[in-house]
Amino acid sequence: MQMFSIKKSLFLSIFLIGGVLFAQDPIDSETVTVVKPYTPTVKDANKIKQTPSQSDSVRTKKRPVKYSIFSVPVASTFTPAKGRATTLERERRVKIYDNYASLGFGNYGNLLAEFYSNLEVNRSDNFGVYLSHNSSQGGIDDVILDDKFYDTELNLSYNSKNRDLGWKTEIGAQHQLFNWYGLPQNENFSNDELNAIDPSQNYFSVYAGGEIELYDSFFDNARAKFRHTGDSYSTSENHLDAQGTFEVNIADELITTNIYADIVQGQMGEQYLAPENYDYTFMNFGINPSLLILREDLTLNLGVAFFYSQDVENSDGNFYIYPKVTASYRLAGDYFTPYAGLEGGLQQNTYFKFVQQNPYVSPSLQIKPTDNEYNAYVGAKGKLSNAVSYNFKTGYESQFNRAMFKRNAQANDLMNENYAYGNSFEVVYDDLKTLSVAGELNVDVNQNFRLGINAEYFNYNTTNEAEAWNLPDFKASLNADYQISENWFAGANLFYVGERLDQERVVAITTGTPALNKVRLDSYFDVNANLGYRFNDRLSIFAKGSNLLNNDYQRWTNFRVQGLQLLAGATYKFDF
Repeated sequence: MQMFSIKKSLFLSIFLIGGVLFAQDPIDSETVTVVKPYTPTVKDANKIKQTPSQSDSVRTKKRPVKYSIFSVPVASTFTPAKGRATTLERERRVKIYDNYASLGFGNYGNLLAEFYSNLEVNRSDNFGVYLSHNSSQGGIDDVILDDKFYDTELNLSYNSKNRDLGWKTEIGAQHQLFNWYGLPQNENFSNDELNAIDPSQNYFSVYAGGEIELYDSFFDNARAKFRHTGDSYSTSENHLDAQGTFEVNIADELITTNIYADIVQGQMGEQYLAPENYDYTFMNFGINPSLLILREDLTLNLGVAFFYSQDVENSDGNFYIYPKVTASYRLAGDYFTPYAGLEGGLQQNTYFKFVQQNPYVSPSLQIKPTDNEYNAYVGAKGKLSNAVSYNFKTGYESQFNRAMFKRNAQANDLMNENYAYGNSFEVVYDDLKTLSVAGELNVDVNQNFRLGINAEYFNYNTTNEAEAWNLPDFKASLNADYQISENWFAGANLFYVGERLDQERVVAITTGTPALNKVRLDSYFDVNANLGYRFNDRLSIFAKGSNLLNNDYQRWTNFRVQGLQLLAGATYKFDF
């Protein structure tokens, strides 16, 4: 029904429209025939404007807005309290004195004395005096020969600092007395032989040196030191050691050049069972340029060293080239920093250096330099916390002509010398390869207590010698410092040295023929401690204990050490 109504309406509309059109043109009507229907194209279309034109006859203008504040005074009875700064407890500054004197006495007739004075010449110059003495009257159990010793040194210095440079000069003298008391324990000596032995050996040394540092110059610093050494057996040695450093910045990179001059000339006072010439003169000259590269967490030092060594007595000269490369990278800030290096160098050996390492050497040593071909190592350092830091390293070192101490064979039946009873040491040289592993740990328990532990293991491989004589396979130490209170302080030093190998003379019972056999020196553990009380800034007293476990060990073959040693004294600081 609805569909019929729509059709009916549509028909009616068409009919009415047709009638209107017909009525408009009643005369001359004609028929229009549509040939083709209209087909629109794209170009016939007009684009509608996105923004139509305004057609409003009235436009409204914005009126300016004016702001005003109507302030009304408000009465207040609040009165702020006056501020007060919090007081901080400042630590009392420790008074620094220019002079001090220390004196201590102990068993075995031990005496320790030190004196230092710093005199201000003017605002930039100072003159210093330092005197030290350490001695003992001996008294080791079951030692037949005299075993006393003393070591005395005097040093005078003058230094100056101003805006452009600083420099220092010094002169000094040193006197040391030691005794060859380490007779072989497996030998029986007659009273006449023992009474004929004078085991004392005196070492004399004088030196002079200086150094200079320029603050705003490519020539950074230089130092030089000359030392003359002699002994009771007419041994004489002159040693000059000089070094200079130049630094230049190119394209924000630091280039450093070190130059070296090391000259030693000497003559041994004795010849031990050999007709060799014990006169020696070596002149070593070197140059070491290096480039320092800093890139955020990376530190890289690229260098190389060139050395020329002249053996004047034998008219022999050699050139050496050594790597000088180190690198480190802060992988985790201050907590983990791996590092590595490959380094080498030419080391000048001297009679004075050997005496400081082993004062019981004979005055008949062979002196020549050591060629440290390379030392390759890798490690890591950092901290486990703000109070604990560490450093671990492993390395492999190659050396030519490495110096080692070996006991002199007993030769009193061939020569009548005080050091020829098997109670002295010689120096032998060999090519040595060393594998080492080391570790170090430092702990700041608190502001008053610090602890340090380190240990190192060695494995040696010799070329000509049967063993790496008198070189330990393991070393370890512990150091502690404790500020107990404002007045009391204490410290401790513990160290362990592993086994070493040496040789001894053994006479066969059947044939009476002497032979040299290996002897193994036991490891030893030594405990040392100190305790002190500070009355005021000037006066304090102290007590020291050495070898507290009273161990009867041998530092060198047949050279036993003193037992439990106690020493007490006082230190006084003052100004003139």
